[in-house]
Amino acid sequence: MTNANYDIVLLDLDHTLFDFDASEQLAFADIAAWANIDDPASAFATYKQLNSALWKRVESGDLLATDVRLLRSTQLISALSLTVDPVELTDRFLSGLGQYGDLYPGASAVLDALASTTLLGMVTNGVSEVQRAKIKRLHLDQWFHAVSISGELNVAKPNTAIFDHALAQFDDVDRSRVLMIGDSLGSDIAGAIQSGIDACWYNPVAADTANSARYVIDDLDQIPGLI
Repeated sequence: MTNANYDIVLLDLDHTLFDFDASEQLAFADIAAWANIDDPASAFATYKQLNSALWKRVESGDLLATDVRLLRSTQLISALSLTVDPVELTDRFLSGLGQYGDLYPGASAVLDALASTTLLGMVTNGVSEVQRAKIKRLHLDQWFHAVSISGELNVAKPNTAIFDHALAQFDDVDRSRVLMIGDSLGSDIAGAIQSGIDACWYNPVAADTANSARYVIDDLDQIPGLI
């Protein structure tokens, strides 16, 4: 297997290949109906704020991805004064996150193109059961040689250990010929650079932000041209 620049391409999943926003909105709509939430839009905004704060703690190493599962539910119940069981809320929401959502348009074609010339690895921060449900439902294992999920490793991007775990699943790795692609400067790009591999920032909203990525793209179709 030969190519111009890279032998291995690591990819983030949520917000890079997978439409997490759509998945999240549909999963939350389910629990809002189940919990009889009067103002789902306001409740969703509250959830987003709580969830973002928790995942920032995961990325900083202050919290494990597995801790987010129940803590997110208990915080939401408290904030909205709900009278539901936090474990059942957690189970319902996680089930929805795995059940809903799809790859972004064109992502499958890009993965086909990449897999024909390179080995692919997935490096994702997320809860194991949710990410594994997506992988199975969307048949992602047809493209990926390696999968590293923070919820299974108790370590999250940008910690270099999750990148090391992914690369350990390949033979004879030359880090100068590895590229990481993701949407998050704080986890994907920073983690890749700290791990000694090239980084490509997927920036579909064209945010004008200083960054250290070797490449910046705004469309997934641009990826094969980098390889």
